Amino acid sequence: MELPRVRIVMVNLPCLLLELAVIHPFAEHIAYFALFAIPLMTLVLSGTASVVAVIDYLIYLDFMNNMGHCNFEFVPKSLFVIFPPLKYIMYTPTYHSLHHTQFRTNYSLFMPFYDYIYGTLDKSTDTLYENSLRRKDESPNVVHLTHLTTPESIYHMRLGFASLASKPHTSSIWYLRVLSPITVLTMLITRICGKTVVVERNVFKNLKLQTWAIPKYMTQYLMEGERQTINGLIEEAILEAEEKGVRVFSFGLLNQGEELNNNGELFIRRNPRLKVKVVDGSSLAVAVVINSIPIGTTQVVFRGNFNKIAFYLALALCQKGIQVAVSREEDYKMLKSKLKSLDNVDKLVFTRVYSQKIWVVGEGLTKEEQMKASKGTLIIPYSQFPPKKENKDCFYHTTPSMLTPKYLENVDSCENWLPRRVMSAWRIAGILHGLQGWNVNECGDEVFSIDKIWDASIRHGFTPIVKSFT
Repeated sequence: MELPRVRIVMVNLPCLLLELAVIHPFAEHIAYFALFAIPLMTLVLSGTASVVAVIDYLIYLDFMNNMGHCNFEFVPKSLFVIFPPLKYIMYTPTYHSLHHTQFRTNYSLFMPFYDYIYGTLDKSTDTLYENSLRRKDESPNVVHLTHLTTPESIYHMRLGFASLASKPHTSSIWYLRVLSPITVLTMLITRICGKTVVVERNVFKNLKLQTWAIPKYMTQYLMEGERQTINGLIEEAILEAEEKGVRVFSFGLLNQGEELNNNGELFIRRNPRLKVKVVDGSSLAVAVVINSIPIGTTQVVFRGNFNKIAFYLALALCQKGIQVAVSREEDYKMLKSKLKSLDNVDKLVFTRVYSQKIWVVGEGLTKEEQMKASKGTLIIPYSQFPPKKENKDCFYHTTPSMLTPKYLENVDSCENWLPRRVMSAWRIAGILHGLQGWNVNECGDEVFSIDKIWDASIRHGFTPIVKSFT
């Protein structure tokens, strides 16, 4: 026996917060299908049907249906002031929300005209609509600033495709080629009207979290001519967060590049009176990589470009008695000069061999280097972006990240290439600073206590993706 289909309707508006389970009988679906088919059948029977007309009708139908169920009132009142009859021919999200909460009012789908005629209009419709528009913008406690990666990454967000939001950057999808005109159009829009946008809102314990995105792509961050513009957008976002009363502002992806802004130090220097704390998350990234190295390891090798995280990672490993081999001579000399006062400096060596079984890698790891790795080599990145997997005989760890607790709310999409409910160390670091109330900046050459932030992450329910290897 087939069970009846159950539809969960969430209404999340300033004056309403209800969760309702509504059973829709099969006959209702048949009725909907028949009603929505009337315009199409009229076109066919009158001989005026065309592909464009059918597509336009389906797009309109889908847009209006999604708008009515989006749980957010965004239809401006000015539209109804300029053209008053519009209130009879177009509904709003608040209008339709009352149908789901009151059941016996606001029956009309898309066009309120019939509710006005038959007296089924809910008396609180106008009041709810105006109260929703007057709502105050909710100020977050912690903001994480990221950016677009590829032109197609706009479809990885909540309003894009669910399949891409759950598995972004996994493979080439055929329909993305069909959408290439829209992709190009969005590129032009972000180029002309580029402004930081809110892409996700979460709740973690007592913290309100938001993720903001700068409408710039990864390739633009690599262009020297774009640096001033990007830094300007980042600074505007920090000042906006300051105005909203945000406590912690963390950087994601390339927003904290050493060459771009010296790991965020540029903004502290320009705005010395900032109350919001700027966090680049290096300490937790280091902690995650250290705890991803198999227990009993005696030697690791560093390959790829060196950065702040690599320096503190090498320092921490030397202090733990693990031999650190560096494959690039200039990086070895730099580290040697900075670590010469330490007792374990003898643990730092220069190497040209590829026999090590544990590789700790940054950006710039080449295919040639990977193909020289011995079978069974574990490659652990400390970079923001994962290396391309070129050697099938190697094991590749994910970029520094942890599994989030189940009580993290409103997780609508995955973070870049990470699995479901897995969050980057840089983003988690900002949350931990907010939870713990650490009133310090972590930017420039400074790093927070690695042990302290690791202990806090475990205590608050974040889980290492791989605890140990055997």
